[in-house]
Amino acid sequence: MPPELNLRVLPRTVQQETVEKLRLAIFSGVFEPGSRLIESQLCVQLGISRPSLREALRSLAAERLIDIVPNRGPSVPALTWEEVTAIYEVRQLLEVEAAGRCSQRISKEQLLALKDALDAFEKAASSNDSLARVTTAADFYSVILANCGNPILEEIHRGLVARISLFRSRSMSLKGRADSSLAEMKEIYEAIVAGDEKAARKASKKHILEAMAATKRSMDGGS
Repeated sequence: MPPELNLRVLPRTVQQETVEKLRLAIFSGVFEPGSRLIESQLCVQLGISRPSLREALRSLAAERLIDIVPNRGPSVPALTWEEVTAIYEVRQLLEVEAAGRCSQRISKEQLLALKDALDAFEKAASSNDSLARVTTAADFYSVILANCGNPILEEIHRGLVARISLFRSRSMSLKGRADSSLAEMKEIYEAIVAGDEKAARKASKKHILEAMAATKRSMDGGS
């Protein structure tokens, strides 16, 4: 007989909560690109030990949200436009493919989940909650990825989610961008509901190109 295994889920750890708080601080611009993160200050602000902080920082480094340079400590990377473009190009490859595949595979039950995610984004778009816009938009695409029928595609995309969300937070800061995103996401949703693979791919590509252009304007100081 195999030994008994305790599968009880433990309460959220300090490290998990620290990662979430720091991630949201980066998304919301509390820590600007290029800024150094002073460990002693963060320990005081977060009320945690340095070992717990460093464990959380390693997780954020794995998501490419921070850089940890020996003898300099952690900092928020200041990405070049070439680096941003490269990420958007990969995002386009993955999400356009996922939307097309999803339109042919998604169940009625999961269509309801996709509609719930779209409704949540619509609510966030009409509010001043910038973080809710970022998280609900990510939730919308996570349903599409989960129903594309290719777990490897979903896995690769998951490695980009944090950086996509970072760019999304910047583009969503532009006036009117949230409303435009909502219209674009509705086009994606309607194409998927109709089972129209070509339209789903087209709508997804349009959304990503518009998001990329908005991110460029935000990086150039546009409004």
